[in-house]
Amino acid sequence: MTQAGIAARGSCAMARVVVVHGIGQEFLGPESMGRDVGPALRDSVRLAGGPRLKPEDVACAFYGNLYFEEGTRSLDIPPWDETDVDEGLEVELLEAWWDQAARVDPEVLGPDMVGSRGPVGFGASRLLLSERVRAALDALSGSSFFAKVSDRLLIFALKQVRRYMMEPELRQLAQARIAEEITEKTRVLVAHSLGSVVAYEALCAHPEWPVTDFVSLGSPLGIRSVVFDRLKPKPKDDIGSWPGGVERWTNIADRGDIVALADRLAPRFGDRVQDVSVSNGVRMHDLLRYLTAPRTGRAVARGLDC
Repeated sequence: MTQAGIAARGSCAMARVVVVHGIGQEFLGPESMGRDVGPALRDSVRLAGGPRLKPEDVACAFYGNLYFEEGTRSLDIPPWDETDVDEGLEVELLEAWWDQAARVDPEVLGPDMVGSRGPVGFGASRLLLSERVRAALDALSGSSFFAKVSDRLLIFALKQVRRYMMEPELRQLAQARIAEEITEKTRVLVAHSLGSVVAYEALCAHPEWPVTDFVSLGSPLGIRSVVFDRLKPKPKDDIGSWPGGVERWTNIADRGDIVALADRLAPRFGDRVQDVSVSNGVRMHDLLRYLTAPRTGRAVARGLDC
């Protein structure tokens, strides 16, 4: 969006903070999502000693419906099983989640302890691949992180990541949803989970945006191969580009958050990234838990005070 476009939107929409959702919000919409996200963020900023935000100060950029055909919703998710996890990015991400779940959850047996056939990969037969994927799904369903997530929704999450990273049109449309919410008053972009990837790439593509602070929550941006190595712009010399005209980047992660495999992003994007740890209890990856964390409130307030 050009400066003129931002100014035109700014005359009727004055969001100072834009929040971008991640995986698991696709059955909502910008208004229904905002009913929870807005108050959570406003409380967090206020309790952190920041300004008292008004409802119109916070907007939600929503792209979840892009994963459905127009006019369809949740009942159209197929009854996927292990045979529907595609070789390549989906399998790699599933294996990474499994490995991380075993690291942080003593109840989960890791990939190296289930059978003797080794990790799933490009050389595996379809039968072996399906068996290994089934083992991964079973292991994750026994973890505290994915205990209440059905196979079909977990597979849907894998496919969301794969489609964003590999389908240029979807990638552009998702980023356009963020651009629609940026105004001349917008100073902070807060993005959760896969949304942090969308927001990062949008910021890189729009250095003219007035956003000064990027706050990533439970971000998978540091996952090698699956995400980091596929970013646009492509990392150079193993370091990712700085996100556009942003002055400060605060990355917040719960160390038990399986989605945020690399909970520290400074090693991937440079020492200007401030990595912050929080504890979200048993809901490690939950958007609202991240938003209500005092450290999130402080990071957002810092951008609003400037």
